[in-house]
Amino acid sequence: MSILLTNDDGIYAEGLGVLFGEMQELGECAIVAPETEQSAVGHAITIYRPLMVRKAGKGGRFLGYAVRGTPADCVKIGVKELLPKPVELVVSGINVGANVGINVLYSGTVSAATEAAILGISSIAVSLDTKSGGVDFSFAARFTKKLAGLVMKHEFLRRVPLNVNVPALPESEIRGIVVTRQGNARLVEEFEQRLDPRGNIYYWLAGETLLPETDDIESDACALRRGFVTVTPIQHDLTRHGAVDGVREALADLVDS
Repeated sequence: MSILLTNDDGIYAEGLGVLFGEMQELGECAIVAPETEQSAVGHAITIYRPLMVRKAGKGGRFLGYAVRGTPADCVKIGVKELLPKPVELVVSGINVGANVGINVLYSGTVSAATEAAILGISSIAVSLDTKSGGVDFSFAARFTKKLAGLVMKHEFLRRVPLNVNVPALPESEIRGIVVTRQGNARLVEEFEQRLDPRGNIYYWLAGETLLPETDDIESDACALRRGFVTVTPIQHDLTRHGAVDGVREALADLVDS
């Protein structure tokens, strides 16, 4: 099996390295990842400048392809140009920080998985619920390997991109695995005003992800906070299908005029 690994934290990120170590047991793995961190770039792609690619190494050994672009760029060029075999699975991660609720729309990690789905390739995005480095990615990597093996055995799962979030807890404290929906949790933003050494004002985006009162255990953020690994089926179709008839009815006079 040919597997493409990517992320939005950059090609030298620890989570990607741990994931590579585990996923090698499933098949032939190749890393195509951003040269530098690309967090919160969403599904952006590069069209107004050349897409630079270089071979990256670590410890004197070939590591993978570093792309001066976004996670979606990495999937596109990895599948179309860089890898010699047809890619059967794309795994994006392991991200530092959860990708749940509204934040999924901003996530470069998740966008890499949805880009793979657009190209007709099975995909998984995986994130660890932590805000700092220096954490243990081993359980998340082992879980992703098991999930990937299951995905490739089931025809239905191969057609459904999965967004996975893992609590940053010891394995013994993780309460289980739940299939969730994308909830409404979002980052409540604050902008910290600061001064640079020349006295110029700049702003730094900060904030905290808050759970709305209407969310429950079936939502990704709530289940994750309660200590469960969450697996959320996602899609790139943003149509609000349940509203189509209502909008059509409301606009009937306008359409007929």
